[in-house]
Amino acid sequence: MSSLPHALSPHHDGSALYVLNQKPKLLDDVRLRVRIHESIGDVAEVRVRSSESGEAFPSAPAKRKKLASGWSWYEAQLTMHNPKVNYRWMIKLTNGNILWLNTLGLHVIDQPDINDFRINVFSSAPAWGPSTILYEAFPDRFARSAKADSQVLPDWAIKAEWNETVIGRGPGTSEQFFGGDLWGVINHLDHLEKLGVNVLYLTPIFPARSNHRYDASSFDEVDPLLGGNKALVALVNAAHEKGIRVIGDLTSNHSGAAHEWFKAAFKNPKAPESDFYYFSDGNKKYDSWFGVASLPKFNWKSAELRKRFIEGKSSVVAKWLKAPFNLDGWRIDVANMTGRIRDEDMYLEVAQIVRKTMVSVNPDTIMLGEYTGDAAYEVQGDGWQGAMTYANFTRPLFRWLQKPAGEKELQNIGFISREETGREFVESHIKFAAGFPWHVRMNNMNALDTHDTPRFKTYTLPGAQKVAAAMQFTFPGIPLIWAGDEFGLDGFNGENSRTPLPWNNEREHDASMIEVYSKLAEIRTKNIALTEGSLRFLAVTDEAVLFVREHAKQNILVLAARSKTSKLAIPVAALEGLKAAELLFGSGEIKVGKNKAKFSEGQMSVSIWRLTPSN
Repeated sequence: MSSLPHALSPHHDGSALYVLNQKPKLLDDVRLRVRIHESIGDVAEVRVRSSESGEAFPSAPAKRKKLASGWSWYEAQLTMHNPKVNYRWMIKLTNGNILWLNTLGLHVIDQPDINDFRINVFSSAPAWGPSTILYEAFPDRFARSAKADSQVLPDWAIKAEWNETVIGRGPGTSEQFFGGDLWGVINHLDHLEKLGVNVLYLTPIFPARSNHRYDASSFDEVDPLLGGNKALVALVNAAHEKGIRVIGDLTSNHSGAAHEWFKAAFKNPKAPESDFYYFSDGNKKYDSWFGVASLPKFNWKSAELRKRFIEGKSSVVAKWLKAPFNLDGWRIDVANMTGRIRDEDMYLEVAQIVRKTMVSVNPDTIMLGEYTGDAAYEVQGDGWQGAMTYANFTRPLFRWLQKPAGEKELQNIGFISREETGREFVESHIKFAAGFPWHVRMNNMNALDTHDTPRFKTYTLPGAQKVAAAMQFTFPGIPLIWAGDEFGLDGFNGENSRTPLPWNNEREHDASMIEVYSKLAEIRTKNIALTEGSLRFLAVTDEAVLFVREHAKQNILVLAARSKTSKLAIPVAALEGLKAAELLFGSGEIKVGKNKAKFSEGQMSVSIWRLTPSN
């Protein structure tokens, strides 16, 4: 009974339909609801089993409220005895059998606590977080203004014309310099506005000795090659005027070897900055990110490093959130490795200090941590408010829609060893999303690709990007558009995908996705179910996935199909309003009979409908 959910499965998640207090405080009573259909059998009672200080207790029997079509709400209560509380539902049938409902589904045997639903008191992300439509821009490759022509190239840079092929591996990968700048970003804010973007994420903008700038040589100024501080102020002001927020990218795990702090301490144990890094042998040797000598690792035991970088209103973290720069938050690079080395683990402590500093300057800012692996059981909201992660969305979706043959670079997409089915996609998503509290899940990035991965389009079936984009915009979380996806650009790995955008047709491209993203952004912005609603899977086959986002005001139904689908059906009782479904996107069809609703969808297609519930 722990197989994939179906249309009449009991359902609970952390959304407002099921957890009536979305921001509980310590010792608050929280009302919880579960929806159960009569097809499960005769229910004797329903309780919540929750934890208190490590001990498990059942609640009083839940109160029942009958709904239409054989459904009932069961409402129980738990108390936030601790900042973090785990719970699952216990459903006792009149025949004496007990069923357990947790994040992975319905079970006939008792379940380990690790798969319980999770609720905590750490929901601190800004209200605008879940409604974010995020666009990632890599400054060197986004756009080049006329002002860039007067820049003198640094000694490390290899000049490239805007129409040249991007080096994806080997010599010159990090040195190839196209000269994009922040003035160029300003020139194309109308493009972001057309796409429906409301948050712009800039990869690093500080001086460095690479085109990616993750090897910062200073955190005190914007790289003059990008236009300097003046250009950032102008960009943020112009973006804000269009209703677009801007977040920066900060490397908390390491600096560059050319950083002023590192240079002061290298081979100089007496320098005040000597304890900023993990030096040895008279400061001649040091630890670095995966042994890359140009990226020395920060030692967060250093009180002075904390003071300069992350703690207080005079720190680096604070400076760029304050006037005149006014960034709206940070994406923290390599967040999962920050503060961790050998037997030391200051990961959470560093995250909490960063957030405390951000709140002291502007509480309406967001902090998202990069976590390329499974982030769920560590990103709980008490540090990073959401994760840039690939495990729960990107990788499963990539595997379902990938081309069946051909060598692939596995960088960050990871472990693509076989073509997977729609059932496996849903199973993977459920398992990897299970450990997140709902408020974190709503602020996680749902990316098809990023500057660190191959382009989704390059390794997936024809038309797959459109289907996947629709799923980005309709799943819980923040949809992320990586600059160039809207132009149909290719990239065999992360470095190769950092492609200069073809504003003047400098390279072969297909801009058809621009209208797709624009329409999806419009649908997401106008429908509250997509930013606040629950997620319930109704039918899953090898070739199709049918799910609904439910909210008290509306339901949004989505059908994504890898191949032509005409026999997909669910009981009419599973979802009300099917007869009056309003098609918002795609060309799928619903035929509602007396007992069954049947769905038709074309090959590699996706459709979105809006339904209005009666209660």
